[in-house]
Amino acid sequence: MIRTRTTFIIGAGAASELAMPANDELLLKIGQSLEFSRLGTPTQSRDTAMLAHYFTALATARGQDQAAAFKAAERLRLAVRLARSFDAVLDQHDADPLVVACGKLTLIHFLCQAEAKSILRLTPRVSGDLPIQGTESWLYQFGQLVTNGVPLSRVDSCLDAVSVISFCYDRSVEHFMPHALMMAFGMPFDEAQQLVSERLRIVHPYGTLGRLPWQSGTGPALEWGVEVPGDMQALVPGIRTGAQTLADTGLVAAMQAVVADSQRLVMLGFGYHPLNLEMLAAQPLPAAAEVLATTYGLNDSAVAAVRRILGRRFGERDGDGLVLANVRANDLMRDYALLLES
Repeated sequence: MIRTRTTFIIGAGAASELAMPANDELLLKIGQSLEFSRLGTPTQSRDTAMLAHYFTALATARGQDQAAAFKAAERLRLAVRLARSFDAVLDQHDADPLVVACGKLTLIHFLCQAEAKSILRLTPRVSGDLPIQGTESWLYQFGQLVTNGVPLSRVDSCLDAVSVISFCYDRSVEHFMPHALMMAFGMPFDEAQQLVSERLRIVHPYGTLGRLPWQSGTGPALEWGVEVPGDMQALVPGIRTGAQTLADTGLVAAMQAVVADSQRLVMLGFGYHPLNLEMLAAQPLPAAAEVLATTYGLNDSAVAAVRRILGRRFGERDGDGLVLANVRANDLMRDYALLLES
């Protein structure tokens, strides 16, 4: 059970541990698939054909022709060659609504594939089991932390000290947690879904693929792992650019309030992009607040830079107040489990 007010901040590195594409892989896929000059040739890919169809339909719905759609595709294809993230590509083209909309469609296309091909299935292979392959994932560790030692009579309170800010578009936390609650407490699945829908505080600054069918809300619903949604264009408004998120002052203020109220931040697979950190905090955290963060794959110079960046944004931490662990998200959650439950 998590006893200290804790906010988990999820980045693309954590999503890649669930077998979803990391930034570099996603940029490469997008760049290759938007090479529309290959249409009608033996080198045409399925992704290219599908994206060309989506782009043409989108342009037509906006009163523009196929040539405009293909021009937008070429603009995106060139931009990803110099980009560190596709979010940045969308922000760089905020003056061209068609390019941004086509970019969001591209994201939706590959994110739907990512959910479908991840280690997180729609349903467990065995009834009552978890829909995830193995136990070596941060999601499994998260489920353990939330449920461990909680009496069934207090199950409604197991998420009280937990908040999640996910900079990923996928719905992995939302999809996984009802299964974890059902396994841990033997509660009916629909009751577990209702508890998660009502009690899990989770924010996606950049939006999502849509709400899961059992989640409350008014936006379009999309089941986990649907590789080809029936109405792609309906999902476009659910994706936000960085500029759109910053312009939503209510959303940013709510995120910053959650972070400011936290006694502990756990940053998993986070990229420490200045824009994303700006969304999280407008002023330093209280001196007693702890920060645990993964720096997996970063060299010593990069880790030193992360330490300085976090110090500037959250305030300097003394002693163990800032833990930078050069491990994967799963390893941090496992190795620091006793601390995270304290």
